Amino acid sequence: MTAQITFYLSQIIGVKIYNADGDWIGKIIDVIVHASHIVVPQDDSFRPMVVGIKTRIDDKVRFLKFSHFEISRIEKKFIFSCKKIVDLTEKDFENTLPLVKNILDKQIVDINGRKLVRVNDVRLVTVPSGTYAIAVDIGTEGLLRRIGISEPIKKILNITKGHIPSNFILWDDVETVGDSNFNIKLSSSSSKLHTLHPSDLADIIEDMGKASRTNVFKSLDEEKAADVLEELEPYAQAQIIESLALEKAADVLEKMPADEVADLFDSLENEKIEMLLNEMDKESSQEVRELLAYSGNEVGSIMTTDYLPFKETMTVEETLSELRKQKPEADMIYSLFITDKDDKLVATVSLRDLVISEPKVTLDKIMKKDMITVFDDDKIDSLAEIISKYDLLAIPVTDRQMKMEGMVVIDDIVEDLLCKRKTK
Repeated sequence: MTAQITFYLSQIIGVKIYNADGDWIGKIIDVIVHASHIVVPQDDSFRPMVVGIKTRIDDKVRFLKFSHFEISRIEKKFIFSCKKIVDLTEKDFENTLPLVKNILDKQIVDINGRKLVRVNDVRLVTVPSGTYAIAVDIGTEGLLRRIGISEPIKKILNITKGHIPSNFILWDDVETVGDSNFNIKLSSSSSKLHTLHPSDLADIIEDMGKASRTNVFKSLDEEKAADVLEELEPYAQAQIIESLALEKAADVLEKMPADEVADLFDSLENEKIEMLLNEMDKESSQEVRELLAYSGNEVGSIMTTDYLPFKETMTVEETLSELRKQKPEADMIYSLFITDKDDKLVATVSLRDLVISEPKVTLDKIMKKDMITVFDDDKIDSLAEIISKYDLLAIPVTDRQMKMEGMVVIDDIVEDLLCKRKTK
């Protein structure tokens, strides 16, 4: 085969297969592609190669090697000739994907569009090196082609200078997520899903069915899983936690900030919460238990216990070195908190003052003792006014003896206000 032939999966399903003598031997039921990363020589991109055809010969379903097929086109009809009938071996089936069964009408992830879409058709091309699936069609044209009316509608629209919307996604930008994709194994090292931002991946997971949602989440490493779990809506969080093995769920929760875990527990039964807390490591479990002890309208219920305390005798150079070592999240360094030997809050240092100061200057020279703080048992309603009045990004939280308990960042305050607004 030397000529390039482009066609669609919908156009060849049901097409007759002829043997070397020109006799009809069966019809195409499905097309089998090799799902490993074989690169097409012409453009150095990943396209799965067609390796087999599913058909029925003498009332028996058979999977034939595609290397013995030739494709030709007469006018608008495709002719599939099988020069030699050879069945695929068990080894040939390794890492293969039936397109009709696993792709057509299934949900896939558009990696570039960061969304879940439905496949209406699959575009294939035959070139000298073989036949490849090159793109999926998620547009209206693909749907009309499936039911056999795309050409008539195109002719009508040509009169009015209209067109049928088409929308293709190259195979490089596709990730399969369907429940039946038994040959596609997602892993932290290879899955394209792992390249997405946790917020985008959370949006996609929320649109999936329960089974797909769980399967994709289970494929994530613990760090990525924790980041994604934080971004999910409560109903999705609860469903995923309930679907995971207790040990796996506890491992993921240990990677999350304690305040996020406490919020997630609002959607779970008390018995499940206790089981998870008992399975988590002692330190993480204790932090969550302390937050759960606060009532829903107290500052302590939305504060994060993740913060970095510093001593006033440390130099700017030592402080920056410690920050580089700890690699804290961005919201943990809105302000730095200075504590004494009893963990009592004595002052704060802004990140700006830290960065512009000389390396040998000690923190006591740039810290501010006149600071805005809140108590852990203060009412949450007071936070919005304080944040607005003093233009703060984070507020340190202490107990009544000024012992540092945590901090509240503006994101948590806004989230709390939005949740209250939704329930009104």
